[in-house]
Amino acid sequence: MQPLEIMAPAGSYESLAAALRAGADSVYFGVGNYNMRARSTVNFQVGDLPKVARLCHACGAKAYLTCNIIVYDEELEGMQELLERAKEAGIDAVIAADPAVISCARRLGLEVHISVQANVCNLEAVRHYAAMADVMVLARELKLSQIKHIIDGIERENICGPSGQRVRIEIFAHGALCIGISGKCGMSLAAYNRSANRGQCYQLCRRKYRVTDTETGFEMDIDNQYIMSPKDICTIRVIDQLVDAGISIFKLEGRGRSEAYVSTVTRVYKEAVNACRAGQWSPERVAAWEAELQQVFNRQFWHGGYYLGEEWSTWSGCSNSLALEQRCHLGRVMRWYATPQVAEIRLEADALSAGDKIEITGPTTGIVRLIVPEVRADDENGITRTVGTVPKGAHALVRVETKVRHGDKVYLVTRRKLT
Repeated sequence: MQPLEIMAPAGSYESLAAALRAGADSVYFGVGNYNMRARSTVNFQVGDLPKVARLCHACGAKAYLTCNIIVYDEELEGMQELLERAKEAGIDAVIAADPAVISCARRLGLEVHISVQANVCNLEAVRHYAAMADVMVLARELKLSQIKHIIDGIERENICGPSGQRVRIEIFAHGALCIGISGKCGMSLAAYNRSANRGQCYQLCRRKYRVTDTETGFEMDIDNQYIMSPKDICTIRVIDQLVDAGISIFKLEGRGRSEAYVSTVTRVYKEAVNACRAGQWSPERVAAWEAELQQVFNRQFWHGGYYLGEEWSTWSGCSNSLALEQRCHLGRVMRWYATPQVAEIRLEADALSAGDKIEITGPTTGIVRLIVPEVRADDENGITRTVGTVPKGAHALVRVETKVRHGDKVYLVTRRKLT
């Protein structure tokens, strides 16, 4: 059996650390304008490449650079420079769909993974791309039976990539879906002259719409307020079937999500595939995993999605998250005392009480979650005492067994009220 990879997203050093601490086998990320999150702030810079590669490799994970946009002639020089820097930094592979990017990466000796934007739907396409790539992300619209047919064909024909190893298949396992075919959509281009295929999507599909009679001007709100905003794909209920089909890499969407999202989703899917391999997958464990996934960002779940041949009539009914938990800024870590394992937290935005749930995040720390067992603070005489609540503006002492660092952000996590 080929090893299974949980491939986690990273849009910052905080989410990178969170992914690695949660057990990610590989991490994918973008740099500057050369990826499908070019419009977003969740990108690294060229100078970050060596550090990202070093951090991943230190944890036994692979680092994948996403270069999956359509590239114009005037950008080819810049793209080549980026790929050269990636090669120097020791990046493990480049995710691409544009033939120019693929060719450039191959000339440099970089491993290539064919992006979902290439819309690989059949075994003949796999044969074609095998001369250039070792991994292929199949089109999101394929049924599980079609995926299994492709994987069986790869094994039967021993189709190998440039590395000499058998081609591996990757699928999207969890996260946001787009109404476009394998992510290809023209709405943002038509409305704002900003192409989704250039990483500049304005996500018009996540909005409410009203229809207008052009003759009379009569307007009518569409009943389903988010008619183009699909639920998130969630394969945790069918992960055993996906593993049995021979899929090698499970991609988790979410470079724009929080460290809490990255940590939770990565850990849950890592546990799930390991349970499948160990024969420990069960409906009870699935229910527990699903409950955890509902705590973090989601637009409700489409269970199994395309893979089970379900009709795509499952609209999210929202533009943003339906997560059961929310977090608000609380303060910052001033220092961490190793011997008593205590963090001193400056409370900038709210009070802190025993029993509160908090998250501590930082570029090296990643994310640490805990229920505060007790809080301590100095009284007017400078004597440290256990108290029920420490007010806003004061410094609280909290037991934190995992090392946290000066400047780490602290959030108060509460139950979200959904309307």
